[in-house]
Amino acid sequence: MNPEQLLPTIDALHAMKNIPREVIFRALEESIAAAVRKRFGEGEDLVCKIDRETGEVAIEDDEGVYEFEMSELGRIVAQTVKQGFTQRVREAERDVFYDKYEARVGQLISGEVQRYEGQDLVVSLGDVEAHLTREDRVRGETYAPGDRIRVIIVEVSKEGSRVKVYVSRTHPDLVRRLFELEVPEIADQIIEIKRVVREPGYRTKMAVLSSDPKIDAIGACVGVRGSRIKAVIDELRGERIDIIRWSDSLETLVMNGLGPAKIHLDNIYPNVEKHSVTVLVDEEQQSLAIGKRGQNVRLASRLCGWDIDIKTREEYFGDDAASGAPSGQPNEGDSGGDSGGDAPEVPADDVGTESAADESEAPETASAEPEASEAQSSEADSSPQSAGS
Repeated sequence: MNPEQLLPTIDALHAMKNIPREVIFRALEESIAAAVRKRFGEGEDLVCKIDRETGEVAIEDDEGVYEFEMSELGRIVAQTVKQGFTQRVREAERDVFYDKYEARVGQLISGEVQRYEGQDLVVSLGDVEAHLTREDRVRGETYAPGDRIRVIIVEVSKEGSRVKVYVSRTHPDLVRRLFELEVPEIADQIIEIKRVVREPGYRTKMAVLSSDPKIDAIGACVGVRGSRIKAVIDELRGERIDIIRWSDSLETLVMNGLGPAKIHLDNIYPNVEKHSVTVLVDEEQQSLAIGKRGQNVRLASRLCGWDIDIKTREEYFGDDAASGAPSGQPNEGDSGGDSGGDAPEVPADDVGTESAADESEAPETASAEPEASEAQSSEADSSPQSAGS
């Protein structure tokens, strides 16, 4: 092994594969030592050391230093060294890619569609191939080889000498990252996205909060004439997006979350023991509050972290409502009406249960659909606190 050729070869590997020089040196030392131990039947105390400056190779153990040329060990030893070194370099290269993409889990990345492998869509990220599984694809979206696609990295794993990257188009963070690109106030952390819930391909609800009272969180996300939210909708291929104002008051958050339905704060009754909320609505608002196939109340429930029951006064009070009986707080044992289903609990310090009577009684929501006209988008921008689709 010629020292003059060794160092340039290691430098070339370092530049080509982005593997640290020290890792390459150690891989070669371990490969030489393993081959020599096998050739002479030596123990683990035999080691190889390569001078980092001159490239000189030294073999030594507890008894001293072996003085011989590598060429004297024969073809079999040389082949063993080559195989061991190649394997270690592949593992080092795998570790480099693993560390690179593991650090990017949850981030937005662009790739190019390559092919289908079974039900997985293979996407090239440049230096590795990612897998977009059927479960992580939005129903109805189709792709052809060569298409550009934006995805979220959700998982990175080591499989043998390869790194497998899994990406998603259905993860809520996809919406979050797209808004970070389109809205500078979010990237600058002036506006915070508190929570995103999705039914991919159909509808998203996103709660936002501004740390600067001079900046309207909803208006900033919608943009002038709806330009910012339209860019996100286009990337999501027409998925409807509702932007609501976050509140630490549970009642206000429920009211905003059920938009565009008009809900009165006095008609929202939390049941702390059951972690549920009963909401009384006018009959003409019931279908709007529930949404198509329960979608609106289901997303609002997930956004708030509480079960939500939607009822009309007639459904809850029966004949008493028709006779003008005054409204009262629903019985805690009641469980009728349309519900958003089970929802994950939210820590008490995240969403409070106190009433916010001093806040506006109109839901603070901006809703955007792909078919919305320019006039509708402009209205949402100019009056984001009451805009509805």
